[in-house]
Amino acid sequence: MEIVIANNSHTVYADIICKTIEDAAQVRGTGIAKRKPEYVATKIENGNAVIALDNGKFAGFCYIEQWGHGKFVANSGLIVHPDYRNIGLAKQIKEVIFKHSRTKFPDAKVFSITTGLAVMKLNSDLGYKPVTFSELTDDQSFWDGCKTCRNYDVLTRTERKMCLCTGMLFDPKNNNKEASPEVKESVFKKLKDIKQNLFLKKDNKK
Repeated sequence: MEIVIANNSHTVYADIICKTIEDAAQVRGTGIAKRKPEYVATKIENGNAVIALDNGKFAGFCYIEQWGHGKFVANSGLIVHPDYRNIGLAKQIKEVIFKHSRTKFPDAKVFSITTGLAVMKLNSDLGYKPVTFSELTDDQSFWDGCKTCRNYDVLTRTERKMCLCTGMLFDPKNNNKEASPEVKESVFKKLKDIKQNLFLKKDNKK
């Protein structure tokens, strides 16, 4: 297994990357914004992506996005092919893309919004802290990307203050020196359950 910074030779994997992301969203029944192969290919060509390959077979992927004129970056589209799940590959990819982000954009705040408990745990281990959406980028183009998510109505009716996703942030200025000890996944599960009960009950009353 090799995990490398993607280059032009890896654009041939754009279609399977997008298909894997789409399939994962359907299986999980959670909000994962759709990506187009052309968009993914651009990230690969710009050196803003990491890909995992097993003797040439696609195994996993993640890419970097810039927002707010470079003040923020996000590690997006983290996906592992079903054939390679439950072996710790997502964590390895996350570590590589995070290190690449810090090297390429050392002054940018790194943030994430996700409903995935495993991703929240990975972020926490890297030094991210849970934050309110107001501490994330105000770049409208980022939030427009949420329109393809099944939970977008929650985001709009709360005036973009909260959603089923949890916002997390790594701030290089303080290097997260005050970051709390490793957070258990059960803590994020409780947070996710609270949000689901809050918003889904409202939907059921309609």
